[in-house]
Amino acid sequence: MEQRLILINLLIKLGVAAAAASVLGRSVEFKSLLFRDDRTLKQKIYFVLWMGIPMTLGVWARFSAPKSFAGGDLSLETTVLLGVIAGRFAGVTGGVLMAIPALLYGQWVILPFNAICGAVAGQLRRIAPNKEEIWSFSPFIDLSIYRWIRRNLPTPRLFDWQTMFFLTIIVLRFIQTELSLHFSNGPFLWLESPKLWVDVLIYATSITVIGIELKIWNSVRIQIKLEEQARLLLNARMEALQNQINPHFLFNTLNSVSSLVRFDPDTAREMIIKLANILRRLLNSTDAFVPLRDELEFIDNYLDIEVVRFGRDKLRVVKEIDSPSLDVMIPSMLLQPLVENSIKHGLSSKLEGGSIFLRSRIDGSKVMIEVEDDGVGMAPAVQAERTTGSGIGIANVAERLRVLYGDAAHMTIDSNEGKGTLVRISMPVMESEGAIPDELYAERSSTRR
Repeated sequence: MEQRLILINLLIKLGVAAAAASVLGRSVEFKSLLFRDDRTLKQKIYFVLWMGIPMTLGVWARFSAPKSFAGGDLSLETTVLLGVIAGRFAGVTGGVLMAIPALLYGQWVILPFNAICGAVAGQLRRIAPNKEEIWSFSPFIDLSIYRWIRRNLPTPRLFDWQTMFFLTIIVLRFIQTELSLHFSNGPFLWLESPKLWVDVLIYATSITVIGIELKIWNSVRIQIKLEEQARLLLNARMEALQNQINPHFLFNTLNSVSSLVRFDPDTAREMIIKLANILRRLLNSTDAFVPLRDELEFIDNYLDIEVVRFGRDKLRVVKEIDSPSLDVMIPSMLLQPLVENSIKHGLSSKLEGGSIFLRSRIDGSKVMIEVEDDGVGMAPAVQAERTTGSGIGIANVAERLRVLYGDAAHMTIDSNEGKGTLVRISMPVMESEGAIPDELYAERSSTRR
């Protein structure tokens, strides 16, 4: 083949490798097969088909028009990748699959050669001290030598997997060239040139193709790991916020119960039973989201205790709940801090008591929830401190909404001294499945306790 065509085909090989790796890296199923340390036999076969079938088509195109499409033949590089990523079985199977077009054109020697390449690459995977070595492979030998020197400075070690992988690719490529010279009986088996510098580029291209595909997939792998770490961080933050709420709530509830023990033991016993129900739910539920009806049921149990502490004539609860909103999923323990805040800061200092209003409705794709009291209200400075501060209650709810929804959820506070406080939450609608019928909830939906 002419020198000019060889160089063009080398560029095509690099482009095909980058394009194939990028396209495959977009598939969720392929990524689930690629980023595994251990695979079942079925998963290995699927992995071979995902990579082998497109590359087999490239080999077929090469033999159909050898002088024009030699750059589409990535059988050597793909076989090595299959072996080093998924093991000897995948390497050998993939190599045999990509040798089928060559067999149809009489190039029988490609089949055993591909099988040997897959087995050698699979053995390299087995002896790798750490599977991270595979993903960190670089086509630049100077970097591999530099890393080898750094590793051997404190404790000398002769074996370096990265350098071994690099040399293995060169050796396999050399054997491929020799087979092309001695066993070719039809279309060219592989690219070859009498000029040394062109041969160097041919070898470098094979190494770079493998490096490019590994680098592209490793970038996707790192992105997946970062997303997983972000998810774990989010869960940890939510658990921290949840743990922050529960002790605070239990502390105040126990204070309410303790005030009844001396003068009304029967009522105290009843309140302890209700507290046990609350604790049971807290201990048994690990869900981050619950239907609004369940959250209101939880609030009912909490208010049963608070009503006894304040007196039935001094603490009134009014509900204006739209039935469709009862099935909407909301963050667990979202409303309790707001109700507790209304009682503690809004109504507890009023001798005549007051009312708490709970409202909910669906407005398009948003669910609107309001907790309002007619208590003493808050000064603007106090309101800002409780909204943005590090304390429990309103600031905690605002932080949970921000962590879960980002800019998709909003919480506003409208408070006037001497008139009361209104907290309004807007968040995306999340529908639940298998919700409790409205008739069962109606028993606890009275507008006055």
